[in-house]
Amino acid sequence: MEIEIATIGGYEEVGRQMTAVRAGDDVVIFDMGLNLSQVLIHDNVETERMHSLDLIDMGAIPDDRVMSDLEGDVKAIVPTHGHLDHIGAISKLAHRYDAPVVATPFTIELVKQQIEGEQKFGVENDLIKMDAGETMSIGDSGKVELEFVNVTHSIIDAINPVLHTPEGAVVYGLDKRMDHTPVIGDPIDMERFREIGREGNGVLCYIEDCTNANKKGRTPSENVAREHLRDVLYSMEDYDGGIVATTFSSHISRVTSLVEFAKDIGRQPVLLGRSMEKYSGTAERLDFADFPDDLGMFGHRKSVDRTFKRIMNEGKENYLPVVTGHQGEPRAMLTRMARGETPYELDDGDKVVFSARVIPEPTNEGQRYQAEKLLGMQGARVYDDIHVSGHLCQEGHYEMLDALQPQHVIPAHQDMKGYSSYINLAENQGYKLGRDLHVTRNGNLIQLVD
Repeated sequence: MEIEIATIGGYEEVGRQMTAVRAGDDVVIFDMGLNLSQVLIHDNVETERMHSLDLIDMGAIPDDRVMSDLEGDVKAIVPTHGHLDHIGAISKLAHRYDAPVVATPFTIELVKQQIEGEQKFGVENDLIKMDAGETMSIGDSGKVELEFVNVTHSIIDAINPVLHTPEGAVVYGLDKRMDHTPVIGDPIDMERFREIGREGNGVLCYIEDCTNANKKGRTPSENVAREHLRDVLYSMEDYDGGIVATTFSSHISRVTSLVEFAKDIGRQPVLLGRSMEKYSGTAERLDFADFPDDLGMFGHRKSVDRTFKRIMNEGKENYLPVVTGHQGEPRAMLTRMARGETPYELDDGDKVVFSARVIPEPTNEGQRYQAEKLLGMQGARVYDDIHVSGHLCQEGHYEMLDALQPQHVIPAHQDMKGYSSYINLAENQGYKLGRDLHVTRNGNLIQLVD
């Protein structure tokens, strides 16, 4: 059976992931993501109103026109998790394919919300829920099967999909860390990865996320970030001024920790911002999170500003707002607060806790720098980098290669410079660039089996 891989997006940058795997006449697409930084550099862009071709020309979503060079029919579109760099283009591209979107329950719900907000295209693809540990047949041959393997990441309900073919398995390994003590959900299923490496013809190809391949050691568990956050917030228990926290809205484990520790130090937590309300509200509705009954979640700007007024009237010392804006996004809540555009007034000595790192991309770095400067000008004191990454560091990469023993490796989720550390790591394990280690670009086809 012919096996061919189209590296469509995410092979020259961090973002807009999209990969297609052809096994005979059957094609499965993994991820359809957005490169948010390519949107943020333009003022007042509303992607939901834009045509896919305009977004492709902006570099915001994958250029999937290479799919016309890939023989076979698309049988499934499989997003690995709910981050926008993996699902943000589904509402713009999925309608081109007569195939269902197959994902875990939390991811499917976020995809559904993306589609409901779409104002340019009618997206009528079926949405199919599949849990980690489950499988489904792909195509009519009975020879190709899709499996979801549970992984841990900075968003709940994440998986690595595996396409089982007669020639061996193709493991799409983007966006995970080896967390054996997660705050929410099950640990990474390393036992299953090791089994896949030993089964049948083993692993034909492993596509890997190289975000932290330049960092030594292991990525810490989310529990490490939780205890760091606990220590920081408990140290503020006697402070009688304002405390504000920000983190990734999609990081439900971190949000639940912030809510819990706010209560512990005698403050009422409140979640503010559209994406904060969206992700936490969805997690609570699907029973992934159990928030206190009195937790307020407000996304609409008028509701947020009313909440800020109430906080100022009742006393900042009684509340801990958890807000959007960890990357300094211009329209996010924290950035508005830093510019003095909200009823919440920052005073000298007020604490701002960034439970997130800057995404290593120039647009984000510039926006975050500006936000922190503005906060400092208002007298706020910043607590930075209370976070652990959602991506593997070097020892995790070694462990995955050892578990899977893949015949071929394709690094992804970086630019050309960012691949260098992973290339060195893989070559240390016996792979050779150009033979079984394939560095590629967006829009390329790689024939693995003729």
